Amino acid sequence: MQVKIVAGCIACGACESICPAVFTVYDSAEADNAQVPGNEAECREAAKVCPVSVIKIEE
Repeated sequence: MQVKIVAGCIACGACESICPAVFTVYDSAEADNAQVPGNEAECREAAKVCPVSVIKIEE
């Protein structure tokens, strides 16, 4: 699984609050794909709740 952040992030911090191991928010969200294994469910949840739908999951 790969996690990508596409253009349009509003830096709300929802993804980081759900899965801080993978997501870090500065001016926009960043995803550390090295940390995705073991955190797949949290990544999917973060993508689901993202208010601007910029978190893309590639299986």
